[in-house]
Amino acid sequence: MQKISFQDELTISATQQQNGSANTKKDVQKIQSWLTLFSMANPAVATATGIDGDFGKATEQAVKNFQKAKRVTQTGVVDQPTFELLTAPMRTAFLTDSAGSGLRKLIVNTAKKHVLNRPFELIIDQQTNSGPWVRAYMDGNEGAEWLWCMGFVQTIIDQAASAVGKNFTDLMPLTYSCDTVGTTGLQKDILFRYSEIRNKLSLVKPGDIFLLQKAPNDWVHAGIITGIGDDFFETIEGNTNEGGSNNGNAVLKRVRNFRKSKLDVFSIESLI
Repeated sequence: MQKISFQDELTISATQQQNGSANTKKDVQKIQSWLTLFSMANPAVATATGIDGDFGKATEQAVKNFQKAKRVTQTGVVDQPTFELLTAPMRTAFLTDSAGSGLRKLIVNTAKKHVLNRPFELIIDQQTNSGPWVRAYMDGNEGAEWLWCMGFVQTIIDQAASAVGKNFTDLMPLTYSCDTVGTTGLQKDILFRYSEIRNKLSLVKPGDIFLLQKAPNDWVHAGIITGIGDDFFETIEGNTNEGGSNNGNAVLKRVRNFRKSKLDVFSIESLI
């Protein structure tokens, strides 16, 4: 894989605990981030806490509540085994094999595996587009300006392609820009315009990438196409929300009407 920043999100440098001499702000923020992410998936468990890098009494109690939910000893201390429990969703998304033969099936199933593990951005230091999942998709980058829909798309393509010994950068450059991918598609003649697609739906296949067009050479959002209907694409996309925003906060399954929206499609066929 080319995109391996997720590995940095799966470890801490030393055991972290209240007033611990080995505590670091970076590691404590990681712990607080995962505690907060756990609370989103388990709202009845009190694990959400401030993400300030200070391992105080509140963080200790949040850790104990997490440990109780996981039915392990409630120490309030986070060693590597406890941190592995906290990061289990990302471990599953990135480190378990996806089912399916053929690159297209692998892309779709890898995207489904990610969405099932609830990737979600956080607000850290008053910055949106932050947190472990964003950093994993964006090669360690985070913050308000780091829109991460293309980072998510390329992570999925990279993970699936690597499973069959292919390099996704043979298809497109490593980038976070929808415009760069769209321009690459035009140069390689593998970008189908929305008007072509509406007349010939067979051009599109699961595993391809949709690009939401603002202007002919300006694209503002991207996602993986997982299913195709007469009027719609089923998608999995990052940095979106229930309203379909191009700067949302989660990876979600969506349904987009390609006859009403200007959805160009970047074909992955040449990588197969």
